[in-house]
Amino acid sequence: MKFMSPKVHGIIDILVCVFLLASPIIFGFTGTLAIFTYGLGVAHLILTLLTDFNMGIVKIIPVSIHELIEFIVAVAVIVLAYTAFGNTADGKLFYVIFGNCLLLTWLVTDYRGDSIHSVAKL
Repeated sequence: MKFMSPKVHGIIDILVCVFLLASPIIFGFTGTLAIFTYGLGVAHLILTLLTDFNMGIVKIIPVSIHELIEFIVAVAVIVLAYTAFGNTADGKLFYVIFGNCLLLTWLVTDYRGDSIHSVAKL
């Protein structure tokens, strides 16, 4: 059931970027876990700002590519939680929950819904 518009998804994307960039400080991540989390936050911000939807500034990445990247990242961080971060309980828990939240957001977003060229709805 896809009920989330691209506009709402874009707002959530910005909030996710802020969350990722603040998470190492909030949760006390250090080393590789902190660097990976900061990097993911920056990468997600770049993806959001370059996507052809309401929150995009440059609008060079089609929404369909944004959708594919989010799905791949969601699955990848869950796998990483059990492999790369499996030895730290904080990293494992964080990325399993985060990856599942990404999957849920991906699942409920109507990526082909309101485009930037139509009347945006919240």
